[in-house]
Amino acid sequence: MSGIQDQLEIKFRLTDGLDIGPKTFPAATSVSNLKESILAQWPKERGNGPRTVKDLKLISAGRILENSTTVGECRNPLCDIPGGVKTMHVVVQPAPPEKENKAQTNPKQNKCLCVIL
Repeated sequence: MSGIQDQLEIKFRLTDGLDIGPKTFPAATSVSNLKESILAQWPKERGNGPRTVKDLKLISAGRILENSTTVGECRNPLCDIPGGVKTMHVVVQPAPPEKENKAQTNPKQNKCLCVIL
């Protein structure tokens, strides 16, 4: 019976209401591995999908989950129904391009005009 409790059935809800899953994961699975699974199962017909795992954020019970957290650590005894399907919300948030911002701000910061009379 402990083998059943070490498995969690999880579905992932996208922002447009579409679900990925449910799929069963061991309790020792990291959030990073969950994100890789989501990326592999992402619907190809959806526009603006994530390009990398870093573009995804998982939310469970109102908390943004860290990549190093395991599925077992995400359990909430008040919200989880034993044997039920756990829903995690998926948010796509691509990282802003850093090169363009730095290139535009650096030349302006280096200019200095002083007048000595």
